[in-house]
Amino acid sequence: MRITMIGSGYVGLVSGVCFADFGHDIICVDKDEKKIAALKAGEIPIFEPGLEHLVADNVRSGRLSFSTEVAESVASSDVVFIAVGTPSRRGDGHADLSYVYAAAREIATHVKGFTVIVTKSTVPVGTGDEVERIMRDTNPEADIAVVSNPEFLREGAAIEDFKRPDRIVIGLDDDRARAVMTEVYRPLYLNQAPLLFTSRRTSELIKYAANAFLAMKITFINEIADLCEKVGANVQEVSRGIGLDGRIGSKFLHAGPGYGGSCFPKDTLALAKTAQDHDSPVRLIETTISINDNRKRAMGRKVIAAVGGDVRGKSVAVLGLTFKPNTDDMRDSPAISIVQTLQDAGAKVVGYDPEGMDNARGLMEGMTFAADAYKAAEGADALVIVTEWNQFRALDFARLKRVMAAPVLVDLRNIYRRDEITKHGFHYSSIGRPSLGDERA
Repeated sequence: MRITMIGSGYVGLVSGVCFADFGHDIICVDKDEKKIAALKAGEIPIFEPGLEHLVADNVRSGRLSFSTEVAESVASSDVVFIAVGTPSRRGDGHADLSYVYAAAREIATHVKGFTVIVTKSTVPVGTGDEVERIMRDTNPEADIAVVSNPEFLREGAAIEDFKRPDRIVIGLDDDRARAVMTEVYRPLYLNQAPLLFTSRRTSELIKYAANAFLAMKITFINEIADLCEKVGANVQEVSRGIGLDGRIGSKFLHAGPGYGGSCFPKDTLALAKTAQDHDSPVRLIETTISINDNRKRAMGRKVIAAVGGDVRGKSVAVLGLTFKPNTDDMRDSPAISIVQTLQDAGAKVVGYDPEGMDNARGLMEGMTFAADAYKAAEGADALVIVTEWNQFRALDFARLKRVMAAPVLVDLRNIYRRDEITKHGFHYSSIGRPSLGDERA
């Protein structure tokens, strides 16, 4: 099939290259001329394991190409995906749909013959209805079916998630699109990945409900972690004890500094705003948002407490700046609030991240960036692990103790055991685990 992907950001690029790898002919279109020029030169604008190699292979095969021109690609396509950004709108937290609607108008101008228009962007309930209305108003002769097909990709594992999905959700109100979308996903369907066909509005809500539930699960275990610290319990054992229950499951039960990234913060907020607009508030999600926002700065205060309650004039080394490992995405990363809290308290902050420092430089003013973890630790009064990159899982603590001003480690991801660290003479703090002498901590 011939497919146009409008938007060559994270979702559009990953989806486009994976569809090309299935054998479809894909054109990824973007208004950003620099981005398209870079992609044509083989430069990938995001970090995602395996993506660069996959792009190169499919460009060489002729199945994947890049363009800034919408007209020609849309006119010759069987399916057009809209995969543009839907950031939180300034001032009210609603999803900003201006890019989606602009894409719909432009597509409508150039579409020819029966074409399936697929919203891949994360959008509130009812957006597909508005996309269809806009397109029919723009071009009353357009023969289209508008479909919702939300993505469920984890940054850092997006290619694997696309090729081996838990489910493929397709929302449609025009049954002509069913056969087309089945053909689009035929390679996955043959591998028994379930295709879940629903109404368009149901599909749109599935995406928000899924992300909100996972965000709520993260926030739940973070609150349990706080309670564990008060009563002398171990949150990792609590997580295992409840996660073995098949009704609960073990995923997203890892205590930490709060969720971030491109999806959970904006999607929980958009769901809450949509629910308020329809006079059906989702109070659990509203509370989840509030708890998570407060938690990030609380983690900064946890670091200050570990240093003795005062960091003015002291140096703190922060390892891991992205919201999760295996990505360069800094959007709503807990590290941003943690660093700001430390700086507000008078600390000098030095940071290191394997992939995220270029993006971090534009977000973290007044921060020094180091070449590696050990350079960041030189002269530091505390070392803080914020993101659990593999590079931080086997640090040389004898070397760290030699270069640091004070041997203090704050492990906000619980990647070490207390006895592993204290034997090197470090003061060790973690999340939701006993503070003294418990070997299991």
